[in-house]
Amino acid sequence: MSNVAAKAVADEVHADQREGMTYLESFPQRLITLWLPLGIIMVILLFPFYWMALTSVKPNAQLVDMNTHNPFWVVNPTFDHIKRLLFETAYPRWLWNTMYVAAAATFLSIFASVLAAYAIARLRFRGSQTIGALIFMAYLIPPSILFIPLASVIHFYGVFDTPLALILVYPTILIPFSTWLLMGYFKTIPFELEECALIDGASRWQILTKIIVPLAIPGLISAFIFSFTLCWNEFIYALTLISSVQNRTVPVAIVSELVDGDVYRWGSLMAGALVGSLPLVILYAFFVEHYVSAMTGAVKE
Repeated sequence: MSNVAAKAVADEVHADQREGMTYLESFPQRLITLWLPLGIIMVILLFPFYWMALTSVKPNAQLVDMNTHNPFWVVNPTFDHIKRLLFETAYPRWLWNTMYVAAAATFLSIFASVLAAYAIARLRFRGSQTIGALIFMAYLIPPSILFIPLASVIHFYGVFDTPLALILVYPTILIPFSTWLLMGYFKTIPFELEECALIDGASRWQILTKIIVPLAIPGLISAFIFSFTLCWNEFIYALTLISSVQNRTVPVAIVSELVDGDVYRWGSLMAGALVGSLPLVILYAFFVEHYVSAMTGAVKE
């Protein structure tokens, strides 16, 4: 009798689930409730890339005369803007500087954040929660009020106008948020795993490197993507701490070097913005699954 009752309950639950999804079975309802909203969101998200690509291949005549030419389409596209950007400016060097600074600052920040987050989340010393809250509050300080004292410190140590200046400064805005993010992720890892390792004689360093870090890979990827994106797009510190043209990063260089007074070279500007955004697009495309999985936590108890 119990088996029959259990089967009846299971069939009822299955029927309720199917009934709840019937609104997606007909094409009109699926079009209105699913495909149309997704289409609108995709258009909104992809339109900036379309506009950058369109502007980067437009001849100058079509860029300045939108009354005669359709602003949303191009006739007789040209690659002169991209050619001028890549071969008549130092854009490859700017791109390399941006990638080098972003990668170095991100790895340095993630390494420090892992150690800080593990100590705060697992060692349970007095005041650990207060320290965690203060670290996150440090992230809320606007960078615009820190670049002057940081510039003085960088100048004092003799690394002004070098990529090393940005590598040393960027962790000040990356470590607080990355630490706060990893603290929450480390708390989702069952503490029993560490207790078993401690009973077997493992050290804290072995627990961190062989248990916690492998289980926290999605969280580390999420923190890496956030930090790398923030470094790649950062403008204020790069503008303040770098003065020479060859050492500039892409966000600062394309604004300062592709604008002559009140003359904006829109074709080269948009080509530089488009090429500069491609590494981030590729990064998100490869690691989006890990980025999403980090939102659900690690191993559940």
